[in-house]
Amino acid sequence: MSSFEMLDIDLRAMTEDSKEFTLVLDDKYFNALDDAEIQHGTVTTTVLLSKMPSEQFALSFTIEGNVTIPCDLCLDDMEQPIKGQCSYIVKLGTESGVDDEVIVVDENQGILSLPWIIYETIVLAIPIKHVHAPGKCNAAMTKKLEELSATRSGDEITDIDDDDTIDPRWAALSKLKK
Repeated sequence: MSSFEMLDIDLRAMTEDSKEFTLVLDDKYFNALDDAEIQHGTVTTTVLLSKMPSEQFALSFTIEGNVTIPCDLCLDDMEQPIKGQCSYIVKLGTESGVDDEVIVVDENQGILSLPWIIYETIVLAIPIKHVHAPGKCNAAMTKKLEELSATRSGDEITDIDDDDTIDPRWAALSKLKK
């Protein structure tokens, strides 16, 4: 992530009480991240970093924009609007790490690297279920999905009380139920 040096903040050199900046992240940002699932989008991110007592900082992100992700039904790309915010406490410590809402930065280096933290905030803003608006999914894929779902759910299987279509073991259990 060396191309993101502008997103590295030297906490030790921070002279003002707070620092705020706004970034517009585009495809170049998403493609530069290693292992990123999102490859396309335009997201405006506002970052606010404020000093707190005893070498602690309050870090908050506000994000808003659109990302391109696959539809859960037809797998075609779709544009998903996102909006969200996230807050962390940043501490200087002996080992770097992220734990829930606390980020520990190595006190020897004092550098807070934001690219992956911002990316995780973007991912958390994406809804769990993402599908096209009704009628916008790939028609061929939707038709195939309906065919396979109907066969799998038993819509094309004959009457369930017919002993020829049921495994005899299940039929015996069915008799116990009556």
